[in-house]
Amino acid sequence: MTSKERVYRAIERNSPDRVPVLYCNRDFEYSDVVGVGFGPSAGFLPREQGETEWGYVWEALDTTMGQPRSHPLADWARIADYTPPDPYAPGRFDGMSEQIARLDGKFVRFGVGISGFNQATFLRGFDNFMTDLCVERDRVERVLDMVFDFENGLIDQALHFPIDCVAFGDDWGTQKGLMVSLELWREVFRPRYAEQFARIRRAGKKVWFHSCGDVSAIINDLIEVGVDVIELLQPDLLGVERLAKEFGGRICFCCSVDHQRRAVSGTRDEIFAYARRLCDTLGAFNGGFIAYIEDYASLGMSEQNYQWIREAFRGLH
Repeated sequence: MTSKERVYRAIERNSPDRVPVLYCNRDFEYSDVVGVGFGPSAGFLPREQGETEWGYVWEALDTTMGQPRSHPLADWARIADYTPPDPYAPGRFDGMSEQIARLDGKFVRFGVGISGFNQATFLRGFDNFMTDLCVERDRVERVLDMVFDFENGLIDQALHFPIDCVAFGDDWGTQKGLMVSLELWREVFRPRYAEQFARIRRAGKKVWFHSCGDVSAIINDLIEVGVDVIELLQPDLLGVERLAKEFGGRICFCCSVDHQRRAVSGTRDEIFAYARRLCDTLGAFNGGFIAYIEDYASLGMSEQNYQWIREAFRGLH
C-alpha cells in the first residue's frame, strides 16, 4: 500500500494497513503526507526583513514562529489606498509540477498557510477586528472578502495540479472554548467556509482544517460544510474519548501526542500509551486517524521525547 493509498483509506475509513503519519518540520522522507504551497509574487521585494505581501511584518523574539508586529489596516482610513496581494501574480506556482512529480506515492497536501480569520486579524489587528465584529460588521466583511478572495484564487489554480487535498490553518480556540460566540461564528464565518470548501470538493479533493485550542463547538459545523480531516494538536483540551464518541466515524482526526502536556513532559511509557490511546479511540472506525509528529524544541520538547513519539506511532494498527 502506498502512502497515498494509506492516507485516503484513513480519511475514508476504509481500513489502512497502518496508521498514516504526517511529519511537520523534519524527517519528511518518513511522512505519508507531504505538503506543498504557493510562492511569493515574482516581483515582490520586502522593504524590511519579515515583511509580507499583505504589508504586515512578521517578527519572532525566540525560536517560535512569532507573530505580526504591525497591521496595515490598524488605521481604517488606510483602506482606501490598500491593495491586497494578487493570487494570480506570476511566480505563485513556479516549480510546483516538478516538486509534485518528485513525491510519487505520497499524499500531497496543498497549504494556503495561515488563513481566514487569523489572516484577517493580522491585517486589522486582533483587538480592532474583534471590536469590528460587534460594532462595525461592514469592516469585517470587507477584510474577510480580501482574505477569502485571495485564498480562493490560489485554490482555483492549485486544483489544476495533482494534489490530494487543500489545507487551512485557522486557529479558533482558547483553552476553554471559541474566541467568538457560536452564533457569531455561524453567521459570519460558516458561509464563507462552506463556499470555499465546496469548490475543493467539487474538484474531487479533500479538505484539511487545522485549528488549535478547544474548538469542539464547531466540529459538527465543519463536518457539515465539508471538512474531511481536522487537525487538533491539543487533544486533551477537547477530550480524546469525547472526540471519538461525538464525531468518530464522521471525520478523520489528525492528532499529535498532546503538545501542551505529554509531548513535552511525558515519559516514554506515557508517550507510548498516549499514541496507542489515540489510535484505539479516534482510529477505531476502520481508520479515521492520522498521526502528527512535530519537533517542538521551541516549546521545550527534548530530542529524546521527539524520538519516542516517532517510535510510538511507527507501525500502529
